[in-house]
Amino acid sequence: MTTRTRVAVVGGGAVGLTTAYDLATRGAHVEVFDRGAFGSGSTERAAGIVYDAYAEDVDVALAERAIERFREFSGERDFRLTPAPYLWFTTDGGASAAAIREQAERMRHHGREVELVESDDIRREFPVLRVDDIAVGAIARTAGVADPSAYVALLVRKVREAGATLHSETPASVALDPPRVNDTAYDAVVVTAGAWTKRVLADVAVSVPLRPYRVQALVAGGPSVPIFYDADEEYYVRPHPEGLLAGDGVTDGEADPDDFAEATDDWFREETRRRLRRRLVNADVPLSRSWAGVCAGTPDNDPLLGELADGLYIGAGWGGHGFMRAPALGERLALQVLGERDGVGPFDPTRFGAGDA
Repeated sequence: MTTRTRVAVVGGGAVGLTTAYDLATRGAHVEVFDRGAFGSGSTERAAGIVYDAYAEDVDVALAERAIERFREFSGERDFRLTPAPYLWFTTDGGASAAAIREQAERMRHHGREVELVESDDIRREFPVLRVDDIAVGAIARTAGVADPSAYVALLVRKVREAGATLHSETPASVALDPPRVNDTAYDAVVVTAGAWTKRVLADVAVSVPLRPYRVQALVAGGPSVPIFYDADEEYYVRPHPEGLLAGDGVTDGEADPDDFAEATDDWFREETRRRLRRRLVNADVPLSRSWAGVCAGTPDNDPLLGELADGLYIGAGWGGHGFMRAPALGERLALQVLGERDGVGPFDPTRFGAGDA
């Protein structure tokens, strides 16, 4: 790889900044463009949950590498990955319980430290939780939580130290033949603009099957909790310096990433606090703050990662799991741009037909 390689990264969230860092530390000349402040899109609204509890081998490999790198970065300046067990459970003793048992078996097959637990096991380890209605659960022991904004701040410093140039508050117009950003030619252009990726690519008439959707989260006072996910009601909770962070609240329909309600809905705040009071022992969970954000998904729920056209690369469609895998996703994308690694087959961004976009 020659140091003459010139790469533009469009989108300065967790994945884009990691990509830029891994490119720059391998000798590439890198410029990063973001229409706002770095990390001000989906990253700053991310939950900051990190785990490797996946059942598919590709997902496991990327999540394992992401956690490894999070640990390497942890303690460097103000960024930390704080270990916390991840519990997910169901109150349904039928199909949902069978699904969790199957997930745990497949995870263990891939070397994940996951164990099945019943309500008594959960009560002993996490007395803060009401568990009488839980049929079965699983616990991943290698999970943790991190502050997405602290990760962005760390990567911004590391990217600059590696010699890259960063342009915040700078909208980017992409063109091809050759790859260009704002009329400057590069050897490659990497678009990691999250829910805005589809609009960035509209400049070059390249359509991708990304569907932006609105999600909601809140921070409330409360007891010390593990990370947990209620598979029936589909909400998550994680420990937070102010108490706990809870969310999901996925709203129906496609969201406009430039025009969506950033304030949370009344029903979300009321329902989430009701769920928390029901699941936590003697907890009042006073609301501290709340927000909404936009994620993007694909028809098959796998992201788009790799070369989309000659010299044009994409990293998007994480379905809410972008931050937790960012250290690995950015690394793999950078290595593919530099020709040092093949792409991730199931994430090939050209796998969809024109009718799917």
